[in-house]
Amino acid sequence: MNQARPISRRLLGLATAGVLTAGVLGSGTARAKTSPVGPVDALNRSARPLGDLTALGHMVGGARIVGLGEASHSAHEFFTLKHRVFRHLVTTKGFRSFALETSWSTGLRLDAYVTRGIGDPAQIMRDDFQGQYAFWNTQEYLDLIHWMRRYNLAHPGRPQLRFVGNDLGFPGKAAFDQVTAYLTAHRPDLADTIETSYQSLRPEENSQAGEWMRTQLFGKSAEEQKADAEAASHALTLLREQGRPNGDDRRSQEAYAWAVQNATAITQSFTGYAFEDFPERMRYRDQAMADNTAWWLQHQGGKILLASNNGHIAYVSDNPAEFPEPTGSFLRRSLGDEYINIGLTFNQGTVNAYPDFTTPQPKTYTVRPAPENHNENTLDKVHYRDFTIDMRTALPAAHTWLQAARPTRSYGLYWSNDDPKTALGRSYDILIHLHQVEAAHLR
Repeated sequence: MNQARPISRRLLGLATAGVLTAGVLGSGTARAKTSPVGPVDALNRSARPLGDLTALGHMVGGARIVGLGEASHSAHEFFTLKHRVFRHLVTTKGFRSFALETSWSTGLRLDAYVTRGIGDPAQIMRDDFQGQYAFWNTQEYLDLIHWMRRYNLAHPGRPQLRFVGNDLGFPGKAAFDQVTAYLTAHRPDLADTIETSYQSLRPEENSQAGEWMRTQLFGKSAEEQKADAEAASHALTLLREQGRPNGDDRRSQEAYAWAVQNATAITQSFTGYAFEDFPERMRYRDQAMADNTAWWLQHQGGKILLASNNGHIAYVSDNPAEFPEPTGSFLRRSLGDEYINIGLTFNQGTVNAYPDFTTPQPKTYTVRPAPENHNENTLDKVHYRDFTIDMRTALPAAHTWLQAARPTRSYGLYWSNDDPKTALGRSYDILIHLHQVEAAHLR
């Protein structure tokens, strides 16, 4: 529930008196000089309460991809807000796909459930939401996936809601199986050659995603990683150059496009692990996430809500030394204003995070109210408890304040007290600020 912060009776009286005086004074009457509008006053005038998402819908406009960030990978209110915003955009704006910062192959498995009822989403989440994706294995995301399935069952005549993973962490069995199915049906002459390339790459039947990713990253030499990337790339090149279907009907061409995309996703995974330079690996990863999201938009139609960390959906990196160029930057470059983004901030509460790189179990951390020099400290002075601001149309004083970089909370997988400096108005189009969040419900 959004609550306006109380306004004192004295201030209310002064405001009313000001309105009456303005109405009584004629144009020739000397007027008192008004003091300059400060950032909090300007933010107050620009903010809209979050209780009704109509204002946010107007801010989204005609965008076809909306990136919705989060200041923590594991806060209940961030996840439920994404569910709520997606439902609103589905019913009012024709959005059809929910894209998540998770492996492409995991998206295929969850999409099969959402569209056809195949599989158990709770088990899929236990299987694949491990390692760097462990914080997605929550009751909040399971509730979203169940809602998407119920929506599709209740609206059989409408385009179906779809679930897509846009990341490259785990090249699961689903992606390999789709390439194999295409070759069997349309290009059996290439099947053996491509399967030879995939033989050493395909995860074993009961592979745990978290353990597989750890082994690929830390258990293989640089030479082995590069050999894996070359084998995956060879299969993709062969499919692109020689693997077109013999027929030219629409269904076979669509099957070919899907096969190439799945082979691309497999290649992205192994190529990502083969980078020795961490910043370049992260640049490649963000580029891959943008490419996969754009491919889905082009081939599946509709509109997409992209759920990811603030740092990925942003236009400007708040840590360019390690994360040179965000997914949002790539998407804006290729799609223009058909892509917009929404950054999320919060003032206080609790979040889940790993203590460090070596600890396997997450902990729940308390986040105290933001210090005076933080962006969140000023945002929390706005008279709405939870609110949204279109930073593209904010009043001048608010716009100026939003262009300056200040410390801003950002929690990914690992707990850290280092708050990167972020210029909110340069990083995002729209801002949602929450007064308080609580840790998400891990399963």
